[in-house]
Amino acid sequence: MSHQTGIKANDALKKLFAKCRDGKIRVLKISIENEELIPASSSKPVGKWQDDYSRLVKPLIEENQPAYILYRLDTKSPDSGYDWLFISWSPDTAPIRQKMLYASTKATLKQEFGTASIKDELHGTIPDDITLDGYNRHKKNDATPAPLTSAEEELVELKKTAIHTDYNVETRHQTLSGVAFPVTDEAKQAITEMGKGLHEYVQLKIDLDEEKIHLVMACDVSLDKLPTKVPADSARYHLYNFKHTHEGDYMECIVFIYSMPGYSCSIKERMLYSSCKAPFLDLIQSLGVNITKKLEIDDGKELTEDYLQEELHPKVNLHRPKFAKPKGPPGRGAKRITKVQEVENQEA
Repeated sequence: MSHQTGIKANDALKKLFAKCRDGKIRVLKISIENEELIPASSSKPVGKWQDDYSRLVKPLIEENQPAYILYRLDTKSPDSGYDWLFISWSPDTAPIRQKMLYASTKATLKQEFGTASIKDELHGTIPDDITLDGYNRHKKNDATPAPLTSAEEELVELKKTAIHTDYNVETRHQTLSGVAFPVTDEAKQAITEMGKGLHEYVQLKIDLDEEKIHLVMACDVSLDKLPTKVPADSARYHLYNFKHTHEGDYMECIVFIYSMPGYSCSIKERMLYSSCKAPFLDLIQSLGVNITKKLEIDDGKELTEDYLQEELHPKVNLHRPKFAKPKGPPGRGAKRITKVQEVENQEA
């Protein structure tokens, strides 16, 4: 997300997104015009998704013009409704600027539509890539695991023989990736709403006794007030939508902040927050929140605009001086010519 264009969906497209979630639309083509994501065309379902695919998708692609296509499958997920196929059409013959614009706006579109609803993605540069046969080839290739290197095979065997400890049989299982604590419905809802742009800031905490992740607050907060939200005596997880400009482009980047105020927290608190972080991050992203940067801080005062800018857009030193060989110590005398000495010794 650090290279997004700042282009957003217009009102007409947002209304169509609502119809998509209700199952009233089979396919939706989206274009970029006047620095907005707009609906180019849409069609209702007629038959099964396989029968509608070739009839509806092929007419939408243009030879020299990139586009996005959302195609509704017939399967459903319990939390996100219908499953969707996200097609990114970027023909080789299109202008480079157009291809770069569509590539850098892709993440924004997925976030506004809802990444949880996108079951699969398909990228095409020639028409054959995005036909039904092309999609089936894509699924087949994804289903076939790549051959493992010898080092990867050793790692697999190591994981098989590793001892896994049940931290709590009823609620979670501790593995190499961490401890997955249950997350309350209220917290999940706030995270999902942040992915849709309804909140700028979400704070969450672990109840050490109940061993669950709870919502503390979900609100809009300015950057100058953000440090005041970070507790000085307990750990927290934070999600913050950092709205800023970089090199003239407007950007919105969601950062995950893990605040741990040093050793003022108990050993148990430090251990649980550290162990739960990775599984919790996986859950956040599965709920439709694209995290640009993960940060760890000791104090809320660290959260300044300069700090976030530097973390998101680190400066690259393009004029690094060449390595200069250090001079030897003065007064070393003349260099010894060892080869000449060897010849002299042989003659002797």
